[in-house]
Amino acid sequence: MGPLIITASMQVAKSPAEVFEAIVDPQKMSHYFISSGSGRMEEGETVVWSFAEETGKFDIPVKKIVRYTEIGFEWEGAANHTTQVNITLAPSKSGGTVVTVTEGELPLDATGLKWFSQNTFGWTNFLDCLKAYLEHGINLRKGAFDLAKA
Repeated sequence: MGPLIITASMQVAKSPAEVFEAIVDPQKMSHYFISSGSGRMEEGETVVWSFAEETGKFDIPVKKIVRYTEIGFEWEGAANHTTQVNITLAPSKSGGTVVTVTEGELPLDATGLKWFSQNTFGWTNFLDCLKAYLEHGINLRKGAFDLAKA
């Protein structure tokens, strides 16, 4: 068996341009994924993200930007493991966008399985929240992590 790689996809009823902007613009992304971001995702730059459910700030080196089509970055996907994240945007036949997130890779061991479980859930949540925000203006994460502060 080979290494573990996460893939999650969802269709969003918005154009690739609208979806792309919702991902690279920290003001928009703060309505469904991050608490704050230091700047727009640009190839070769490192942005800093904060999350409501996590303490600290996270450096996100942006590796690839193809306008309206692809966003690639690195992050610490699991403790002491940098992983590559690739988000692709493809027009759907219905006029929306198919968003696919791929993250990897980690070995098939206890650490890898924990990462695979947690981050598969995380990317599915990302897609759900992105869809709710873009299609309905709803921030599904608002207040969702207040229990962590109690």
